[in-house]
Amino acid sequence: MVVLVAGGPEGPRPRVHPAGEPLLLADDLAAVRGDGCFETLLVVGGRPAKPERHLARLARSASALGLRGPTADQWEAGMALAAREWGPESEGMLRLVLSRGPERGGPETAYITVAPVGPHAVRARAQGIAVTVLGRGFPADFAASAPWMLLGAKTLSYAANMAALRHAAANGFDDVVYLSSEAEVLEGPRSTVVIARSGGLVSPPAEVGILEGTTLGALAEVARRDGVPVHRERLLLSDLLTADAVWLLSSVTLAARVRRIDDVTLDGADPGIDVAGMVDRAVGRA
Repeated sequence: MVVLVAGGPEGPRPRVHPAGEPLLLADDLAAVRGDGCFETLLVVGGRPAKPERHLARLARSASALGLRGPTADQWEAGMALAAREWGPESEGMLRLVLSRGPERGGPETAYITVAPVGPHAVRARAQGIAVTVLGRGFPADFAASAPWMLLGAKTLSYAANMAALRHAAANGFDDVVYLSSEAEVLEGPRSTVVIARSGGLVSPPAEVGILEGTTLGALAEVARRDGVPVHRERLLLSDLLTADAVWLLSSVTLAARVRRIDDVTLDGADPGIDVAGMVDRAVGRA
């Protein structure tokens, strides 16, 4: 399903666009250059999960790209329409897309899609995942010195991330953890790294050039109410290998426990922190 969202304060209300009919022009810069940004969130019980966090991050990404986009109210109206059309019977993957628009010139393009949650996400929640470690090739402080690289923005330029995931799959892994050139832990291609250690949760800080995780932020609120401390600090691969548990968090898969890192099988003992349960509560699944 596709919902077309108009930009600008005077734009029309969002409307359902037939999924089988063309939407983008052939020279739309989303298609030809990946010049735009997006957000993906879960639809649970007919409602989008943590939309305010995603809209705030989308606004930051759009600002970094010099895009205006629809107003927050217009996006919210589009998400509400998309979620109603999807219905409460099953979970959905809702994606907000903002493109610079046609290369020849013209207004920005903004739309929303909703699709079923894939079986790989359901399997990762239930069974956990094996990940491989790959170098990203940047130092951990690169984002601060090279803002034009857009390392903290969720852009449509995902070819390298998808190539990393295909490389992982070809070698028998489910996902990837990126390291900086100094071997600091960064993030996954579509996820945030979190470890359990000494009764608390730890995740790398945004300052190392990673996307600020909306699921991590929602989890942190629930964790603090439960008396579980959440810290942001720089991590090395050794911290993952010696942690009480490791997860990759994302908005659709939610919490996937890491069972193996390359050829090292991690301790599968109960870490004493129900991260999956807290994430479920944070997004309205429990």
